[in-house]
Amino acid sequence: MPAGGNTPETLTDAQILLAINTVRQANGAPPWSYSQSLEDASRAQARLMAAKNTLSHDLGVKLRQRVTDAGYAGAVGENLAGGHKTLESAIEGWMNSSGHRSTLLSPKFTEFGLAVARAPSGKLYWAMIAGGSFDAWRVY
Repeated sequence: MPAGGNTPETLTDAQILLAINTVRQANGAPPWSYSQSLEDASRAQARLMAAKNTLSHDLGVKLRQRVTDAGYAGAVGENLAGGHKTLESAIEGWMNSSGHRSTLLSPKFTEFGLAVARAPSGKLYWAMIAGGSFDAWRVY
């Protein structure tokens, strides 16, 4: 993310990390670290959604391909949002959806990246990708 400011497009990594980890801590989940490669993959998805003005996990490039292209090889989960004017609002939306909440609070993921892009219409599209070790998902 850019260096700082008060618009969604200028949120800093530190602001994003604080917002996500505050919600995780309030719900008993351990903190995540911030991943530049997962941010890069998130940015690719946010920009694609904004360009097509469509909220979707698959707009021609699957999640696994996006994270691989960004240099990430671990297990991943993705939360998307459209139309929320702030990061806090996007997080609230995810917390009010069981599947998105599960990803956001998962102890199996250890890091994440997040990006936002604005469509020509002005609508904001948010993408967050959480990542971690494939070993955390093994059933023994």
